Amino acid sequence: MIRNILNSYITRMLVALVIVGIASGVTLVLVYNYAQPRIKVNMDKEEKDAVKSIFPDMKQASVVSGQAGGEDVVMKVTDANGKMLGYAFIAEGNGYQGIIKLMVGISPDFKKLQGFEVLESQETPGLGAEIAGEPFREQFAGLDITHPIEYVKNQKPSQPYQIEAITGATISSRAVVNTLNKRIGDLKKQLGGSV
Repeated sequence: MIRNILNSYITRMLVALVIVGIASGVTLVLVYNYAQPRIKVNMDKEEKDAVKSIFPDMKQASVVSGQAGGEDVVMKVTDANGKMLGYAFIAEGNGYQGIIKLMVGISPDFKKLQGFEVLESQETPGLGAEIAGEPFREQFAGLDITHPIEYVKNQKPSQPYQIEAITGATISSRAVVNTLNKRIGDLKKQLGGSV
């Protein structure tokens, strides 16, 4: 008798758990399918706004290489008169606490960095997160990229390809520099004679 009651109780408990599990799974799938297109739209807008911030005169950004929306996309940026302003692309690398994702702009001849915007970063607030701040980012506008970018600590840059690292956040500063150097080097090889 007790055994039958116990088996009945266990069976009802298992059935209830299976139903709750299935309902939770279905709910998660529905929420994901509902949210994913909206997340994609917001990410695309954020990337377009970042390109516009780097190239204020931008009228159009057309894909030159890679797939639109992909990590390997390279866009040719032009103004209202069709004059080429430069190239925009995503550079991604490891930071101190996670991935750092940047939207980067360079001149049409691949000699100057126009600037970058941070799209994603999990760096330490008040330290590494300063990579998204204007004082740090402004150092990169017009930076010479015919030579690999370098960072210096606790001193003003003495070369046209150097920036000053953020005090207390050298790892994050180095991560940005390494990410930019790697991606720019890859693009120079990838686009070869077309640049």
